[in-house]
Amino acid sequence: MLTYAIRRLILSIPTLLFISFIVFMLLQLAPGDPMAQVPLTVPPEVKEKMREALGVGEPALVQYWKWLVQVGWIEPKVFIDWLTRDTFLFGWLPDTKLYNGELRVISWQTRSPVMDIIIQRIPQTLWVVGIAYIVAIIVALPIGIYSAYKQYSTFDQAGTFVTMIGFSVPPFFTGPLLIVIFSVSLGWFPSIYDTTLVVDSWANFKLQLQQMIMPVMVLAFQITAQLSRYMRASMLDNLNQDYVRTARAKGLSENVVVWVHVLRNSMIPVVTVIALGIPSIFGGAIITENVFKVNGIGQLLITALFANDLPMVMTLTFIFAVLIVMFNLIADILYGVLDPRIRYD
Repeated sequence: MLTYAIRRLILSIPTLLFISFIVFMLLQLAPGDPMAQVPLTVPPEVKEKMREALGVGEPALVQYWKWLVQVGWIEPKVFIDWLTRDTFLFGWLPDTKLYNGELRVISWQTRSPVMDIIIQRIPQTLWVVGIAYIVAIIVALPIGIYSAYKQYSTFDQAGTFVTMIGFSVPPFFTGPLLIVIFSVSLGWFPSIYDTTLVVDSWANFKLQLQQMIMPVMVLAFQITAQLSRYMRASMLDNLNQDYVRTARAKGLSENVVVWVHVLRNSMIPVVTVIALGIPSIFGGAIITENVFKVNGIGQLLITALFANDLPMVMTLTFIFAVLIVMFNLIADILYGVLDPRIRYD
């Protein structure tokens, strides 16, 4: 298994390079000028110096190479310095001081380092989208298991009806609907997410929970619908297998048959869905974040696209690609943990 993981990690490097190159070249075709937002009072020679600082006007391959060096070499040094200087877990280590003032990836929109902005937005996204994903997993798996075990029962039919609604109704409808019901009519929860709220007291903690409930409900409802259907379908496929009948014929209890034998094999395709869905947590829920004004990664990507901020869009896209490749590898490794028959070496 270790040999397989190392081989996959090595093969992921050219894959990510190819993805980054294609995305970068596609973004080069996008219209617009990063200097369009500069005031007209700025002299032309100053604008030209700003273009050189931002890397605008150079050949596309030169820009791509500079971006690749910045993301793959300079930004990791900045991150390591931050870990050994400001974090609680690694702050006791000596300050590495690897970063020597090299030019980092600069946002065309804010004129500040892209990774600094992304790190500022990640906590907001993890609070909302991450918790919604955890809630969805906790709710969806038992529903899918019980629906499959009690196929065509009242519970199964009700679950099928609710999950079909979750598949069919988009977040841009359920979000405003919850705002109208719980914010406007009942006044229970705030309609706008306050990203400046600091959780330093019990009262602020309650406010944080209140403003998280509606966006978490919208996201968890959609994710639960997807995961529960996958779980149900996988359980139904395994409940009719020969090894289940053999286990029952040996006199094993129904709990052991379902929760040990059937569930373990049924989790293999579900693990794929869960693992490949985790990168979407860091990508943020673009629609939901905009509906509830959550200042997260999803809203950052939309803002960067409208502002033609190519370095920001390119960096975010590359981060998503890295997460997808990494969690795809994790899912493959978990296959061998769940099913001993699966071996890669």
